[in-house]
Amino acid sequence: MDKYQILKKYFGYDSFREGQEIMVDALAMGRDVFGIMPTGAGKSLCYQVPALLKEGIAIVVSPLISLMKDQVGTLNQAGVHAAFFNSSLTASQYRKALLLAKEGRYKMIYVAPERLLLEEFIDFAVGADISIVAIDEAHCVSQWGQDFRPSYLKIAEFIRRLPHRPAVGAFTATATREVREDILAALDLNDPVTVTTGFDRKNLFYKVSAGKDKFGEVMDYLTENPSESGIIYCLTRKTVEEVCEKLRNRGIAATRYHAGLPDAERRKNQDDFLYDTAAVMVATNAFGMGIDKSNVRFVIHYNMPKNIESYYQEAGRAGRDGEEARCILLYAPQDVVLNQFLIEQETGNEELGEEERSLVKERDKERLKQMAFYCTTNECLRDFILRYFGEYTTNYCGKCSNCLTEFEEIDVTETARAIIECVKSSGQRFGMTVITDTLRGSQAAKLRENRMAQNICFGRLKEVPIYRIRQVMQFLCHHGYILVTDDKYPVVKLTDQSQEIFKNVSVRMKAAKEQKKKKTSAGRAGEQKTVQEDFLDTDYALFEKLRKVRMEIAKTEGVPPYIVFSDKSLKDMSAKKPGSRKEFLKVSGVGENKCRKYGERFLTAIAEYKKPL
Repeated sequence: MDKYQILKKYFGYDSFREGQEIMVDALAMGRDVFGIMPTGAGKSLCYQVPALLKEGIAIVVSPLISLMKDQVGTLNQAGVHAAFFNSSLTASQYRKALLLAKEGRYKMIYVAPERLLLEEFIDFAVGADISIVAIDEAHCVSQWGQDFRPSYLKIAEFIRRLPHRPAVGAFTATATREVREDILAALDLNDPVTVTTGFDRKNLFYKVSAGKDKFGEVMDYLTENPSESGIIYCLTRKTVEEVCEKLRNRGIAATRYHAGLPDAERRKNQDDFLYDTAAVMVATNAFGMGIDKSNVRFVIHYNMPKNIESYYQEAGRAGRDGEEARCILLYAPQDVVLNQFLIEQETGNEELGEEERSLVKERDKERLKQMAFYCTTNECLRDFILRYFGEYTTNYCGKCSNCLTEFEEIDVTETARAIIECVKSSGQRFGMTVITDTLRGSQAAKLRENRMAQNICFGRLKEVPIYRIRQVMQFLCHHGYILVTDDKYPVVKLTDQSQEIFKNVSVRMKAAKEQKKKKTSAGRAGEQKTVQEDFLDTDYALFEKLRKVRMEIAKTEGVPPYIVFSDKSLKDMSAKKPGSRKEFLKVSGVGENKCRKYGERFLTAIAEYKKPL
């Protein structure tokens, strides 16, 4: 079979997506590859297809048990023999799986990086015909990445110990320039074919909200979208518990996940979410990496994460099937303070030296600043994220809350000058709150105690709303006119650019117009429902009927519903309404194995639906 026949037979697709075919061809010819592709872009096919094209066994290094189980389960459903080696196996299960691997029963083996150099696994690997070594979540090899795993540094040694060097592929969805350089060096990639398809997830709608009632906003969304499945991320375990309990008290099928729960409960709660028993998962960032659930329609961040990389990765768990999904961040200034505290409390990785740990902590603080800028910017949110990763666009996507908000450009020169003068006259000793209160002329006792009530700038901006002063401060900080220190108690400082404000210049800033946003058909201010052209003909009544069939099959086979078929496949099915096996095979995501296993059930359901009343 050629690559197209394999793609159709096992995975049910007629063509490759952007970037996939280049990497498939390179690995099939024995070349190393480095793929930087957003979540949902189909990285796994880039090494699965060439693994099926080549003789021998493909080794896939993966950091998480959940990721391996999903991938192996999906491959076995498609008719590809695969297995995983990780800590979830008992000693006897591990030995049996290793014996079957030595007998050549598996075409693909997923392994945790910690197990690569174990004597038993090395003994198997040096005696096997290894065709490809694929490294998933490759950013974990970098100490500058947000998920550094020291065990990833063992991968290069494992490859060197093989009698014949196989083609090596490294894949990630999140990589800044420094992280990319680390990946190339640490994994010892040999002149790799590098493919970057971009970081833009066009099916995702980004929104930042600074409302005071976070839980109220969550309930508004869930009430308007009662059948959707999604994740709510919280910064602390305590917040997870509180939010989950409130949701349950209001009749929402919610579950929870954080590191403080017993292992058995975490597994059960995760399964409840994957199997659609619980529509909503409330979790800390301990949840989600490697979760391949395709029908996550929303990701809500109840608190601001500590960096753009984490936010992009966590928000990217929505819409993996390519359909419309929403990424909503509920921001509060206290989130910045809490993240600063958590960064200070981190002891750092023990495998790094003291100087390296200090550098990582400083980098974490700088990343937190960028995350705060994202939450307070009036510019295009999508453009902000893409620029962070080194991509430049038009600063207007038409598909984020900022682009759909009506803005105007206002002159804030006098406000900016007052802020800088207040910082200077106070000796650069105070944070944003004291500066704001001073400019507003607050009667707070602390201003009298620290003598700011006598400052020459006291009350100078008493007619300017507090939120506007803070907006201008964030604007000045983002553009380098002032800076906020990373101390335990952050202080506003001047920069070399500060005096530029007092020259003959006009400081202009985008600000939302002072008017209520009109509600769209989506029911939420400033947002618009969009429909993907691929599914304009979807029959949603039939789609719901097919979802029930899928759920029955999933319960019988003990697998998550999305492993049977994704929502995308069901929508294509309900649009095309196939009447034969030949027509069924033309549905997106339907391969030969799944057609044999499930075709009759779905064709019967479609035929019953099409019968005249």
